[in-house]
Amino acid sequence: MGHSTHAYQGDDRNQSILININGELFPRDEAKVSVFDSAFMLGDGVWEGLRVHHGKIPFLKKHLDRLYAGAKALDFHPGVSKDALATRLNETLLANHMHDGVHLRMMVSRGTKSTPYQDPRVTVTPPTIVIVPEYKEALPETVTKGIDLFTVHVRRGFPDVQDPKLNSHSKINCILACIQATKAGASEALMLDPHGFVATCNSTHFFIVKDDQVITSTGQFCIDGVTRGAVLTICEREGIKSAQTNFSLMDVYSADEAFVTGTFAGLVPVTSIDGRVIGDDTGLNQEVGAGDNRGPMVKRLQKLYVELLDEECRSD
Repeated sequence: MGHSTHAYQGDDRNQSILININGELFPRDEAKVSVFDSAFMLGDGVWEGLRVHHGKIPFLKKHLDRLYAGAKALDFHPGVSKDALATRLNETLLANHMHDGVHLRMMVSRGTKSTPYQDPRVTVTPPTIVIVPEYKEALPETVTKGIDLFTVHVRRGFPDVQDPKLNSHSKINCILACIQATKAGASEALMLDPHGFVATCNSTHFFIVKDDQVITSTGQFCIDGVTRGAVLTICEREGIKSAQTNFSLMDVYSADEAFVTGTFAGLVPVTSIDGRVIGDDTGLNQEVGAGDNRGPMVKRLQKLYVELLDEECRSD
C-alpha cells in the first residue's frame, strides 16, 4: 500500500489468523462467504473498523451503536444483540491470542440471496457477520512525518442520494476519490460537500488549526467518526477552543496546522494540500515528508488521545 494513514508493516502472523464467520472460527485460507452474499453482490451491509489497546477495544459502545443504527437505516437487524456481538469480538481476540497492535474489521451484510437481485426480499438467510482480526499498526513515521492531500472532484453528496452518515459497504464514491488523489500523487483525498465547503477525506476525518482553535466540518456530510468525536471531547475537557462549522479551501490553505483522524492511526498530521505546504514559514513543514512535521497542537492532541485510550481501556 502507498503512504497513507492506513500504511502498515506486514506481519507474518496474519497468515495463521482465525477469522470469525457467523460465530464459527476458520483459518484465513478457509474463511469464505457465498458469492450470493448481499455485501459481495450489492454492497448491502455495514461495517466497523476497531483497534485493540491493552487487550481491550476502545469506544466499543460507540462503534456498536453506529453499526446497529446503520443496519436499522438499511432495514435489517444483525440478528444478535450488541452484547452478544461484543462477546464474539472478544472471543475472536482470545482465540487468536491477541492483546495489542491489532486491528479488527467487522462486517455485517443483509445475508445470502436466492438470486442476483437487489430486492431485500430475495434474501434467504440471516445476516452474515464476519470479523477479521489482524496484527496491524500504523507506521511510526506516519504520525510524525504526516501525509499530503489532494482535493478531488468527487463530492460528499446530499443524504437523499446516499446518506454520507451511513457507514455502508457501498463506498464507490470514496474509492473514486481515493483513485483521483492517488493519480495526483497524494496520500488521500480531501472531499468537499455539495456547497463547496470542506467535508472530510475519503477514509479519515479532517481538521485544521487556526489561531489555536481546532476546526472541523459541521459533520452533516460525513459519518459520525468515533476518533473525530474523541478529539472534540478532548478539546472540551482541556479547554482547547474548537468548532464544527463550514470552512473553505481558502481557510485550509492558510491554516496553521492540519490533521486527519481515524480509528487505525489515531491523529495524523497533514503536511501539504494541493501542493500547498501547511504551516508557517519558519521551518515547520518546509521539507514535506522529512523529519517531524507535527505542529504544537497536533503533538498535544496526539498525547492527549493516547491518554484517553489508556483511560478507556484501563483495567477495572
